Amino acid sequence: MHAYRTHTCAELNKSHAGQEVRLAGWVHRVRDHGGILFIDLRDHYGITQVLADPDSPAFADVEKVRAEWCIRVDGVVKERDPELVNPKIPTGEIEVFIRALEVLGPSEELPLPVFGEPEYPEETRLTYRFLDLRRETLHHNMMLRANVIRSLRNRMWDAGFNEFQTPIITASSPEGARDFLVPSRLHRGKFYALPQAPQQFKQIIMVSGFDRYFQIAPCFRDEDPRADRSPTDFYQLDVEMSFVTQDDIFDTMQPIIQGVFEEFGGGRKVDAVWPRIAYRDAMLWYGSDKPDLRNPIKMQDVSEHFRGSGFGIFARLLEQEGTEVRAIPAQGGGSRAFCDRMNAFAQKEGLPGMGYIFWREGESGPEGAGPIAKNIGPERTEAIRRQLGLGAGDAAFFLGGRPKTFEAVAAKARNVIGEELGLTDKDRFAFAWIVDFPMFEADPDTGEIDFSHNPFSMPQGGLEALESK
Repeated sequence: MHAYRTHTCAELNKSHAGQEVRLAGWVHRVRDHGGILFIDLRDHYGITQVLADPDSPAFADVEKVRAEWCIRVDGVVKERDPELVNPKIPTGEIEVFIRALEVLGPSEELPLPVFGEPEYPEETRLTYRFLDLRRETLHHNMMLRANVIRSLRNRMWDAGFNEFQTPIITASSPEGARDFLVPSRLHRGKFYALPQAPQQFKQIIMVSGFDRYFQIAPCFRDEDPRADRSPTDFYQLDVEMSFVTQDDIFDTMQPIIQGVFEEFGGGRKVDAVWPRIAYRDAMLWYGSDKPDLRNPIKMQDVSEHFRGSGFGIFARLLEQEGTEVRAIPAQGGGSRAFCDRMNAFAQKEGLPGMGYIFWREGESGPEGAGPIAKNIGPERTEAIRRQLGLGAGDAAFFLGGRPKTFEAVAAKARNVIGEELGLTDKDRFAFAWIVDFPMFEADPDTGEIDFSHNPFSMPQGGLEALESK
C-alpha cells in the first residue's frame, strides 16, 4: 500500500465498497453523533466522510483530532444507507470506517477558520494566507484561474500561435503607468525597470520573422489598486500577428475569448455579435472604455437643453469652454425616493450631488417633476424626455462639467442604476471591441501631453498621416 494514499478524497464511490483504502488530507471538521465520531477529510480534490465508533481500534486517536490537522487514515469503504446519501459531493454514496489513524501534522488553535468561510480582516487573511487558500471559495478561484490559462494556451496553439517568454529585467518604456525600478549591482546609480507589458520584445519577435506570438505575460505597474487589477502586477494574454489587418485580429481572437467564456461561464449565454464602439462614443455613452453592455442604459449629451436655461448651475457652467451636461436615463426609476438615493450616491463619490428629473402621468401626458424641471420649464423638460425616449415612471440623472471630471462617477452611477432597477441582464456575457483610442492625453498633474498608452502603434492613416496631419 502507498505510504500516504491509495485514493484521493473525491475518488471513492459505491463500486469501492468492501475495499481497504488509505486516505490522507486535512480535517475539515469533526462531529460527534451519539458517540460515533465523524471526520470530513479534505484534500485538493474533495471531501470524504470517515468515521470511528467506540469499537474501532483507532477511536482514541480520532478523539484527539482537531480541525485542520493533517492525517492519514486506513479503513474499509462502506456503502451508505439510501437515506444517508449526500448528493452534494462525489463521495456521498460511501463512508470509510477507520481502522488506523496517523497524525502527519497537528495544528494549534486556528487564527482563521477554514470551515464555513467566515469573514475575516484582510490583514489576518494575508498573514495566514496558507489557511486562507484552503477555503473552498479561494481554492476554487485558484483552480479556475489555472484552468482558464490552460484553455487559453490550448486555443492559442490550435489557432497557429507560438508561445515565447520575454525578459523581466529590462529598460523603461512608456506604457501609461509608473515603472517599478530595480537598482543595478554592476552600474551604480542606474536602474532596470520591470516591464509594464512585453511590448518591445514581442515586436522584436515579429520583425525577426516569427508569424504569430502569444504569452500569458506578467505586467508590473506601480499604480493605485483597482477592483479588477492587483496594485503591483497582473497577467494578460499578450498577442502579436504579422501581415494582418484589424479585422483579421478581431476574427481570430473572438472565437478564442468567446470559447473560454462558454467553457467557464456557468452556462450563461455569450453574445455572438461583438459591436465595434469608438473610444469617444464609449466614453460619451458609458463613461468607460470597458462598459457593461448587459446594461442597456446609454448616456446622452443634453447640453443644449440647459444652455441659457433657468437652471443657473448648468447654464453658467456651460458658458465655460470644454464643458457639457450629460443625462443618464433610468427606465422605471421615476420615484423621489430612488432619485434621492442616487443623489446621495453622487455625494459619496465626492460630487456635490446629481440633479434629476422624474416623470409621472399628467392630464395631457408625462409631466416632469423635481427641482430641475421646475427651473427649466415644461418645454425644455419635454424636449429632454423626448430625446431620451422616456415616459411616465421613468427618470433621468444629470452630471455636468468637463467630461474627465465626472465620467468615472457617471459610469459608476450607470452601473448602480442598472443593478437597482433590474435592467442589467446577468445571465449573459456581452463583449465589444473598443476602437480608435487616442494616442495622447494631458497629464492630470502637470498638464503636459503624454502617451495615453504605449506609443508602439501605427496611427490611423499610416505613416503618411503621421507625417502630414
